[in-house]
Amino acid sequence: MKEVLTYFFRKKDPNRPSNFNIRAMHTINKISILMFIIALSVYIIRKLL
Repeated sequence: MKEVLTYFFRKKDPNRPSNFNIRAMHTINKISILMFIIALSVYIIRKLL
């Protein structure tokens, strides 16, 4: 879980080039990670109840 949290809350690297494609890719990755965590938690809750 540490890798996931550091992916969401890391500082901007001034040496890394930034363009629209990279920003869009990271945004889509963050959305997909959040959707997976939500789906996994719903699945676990349904199995426990």
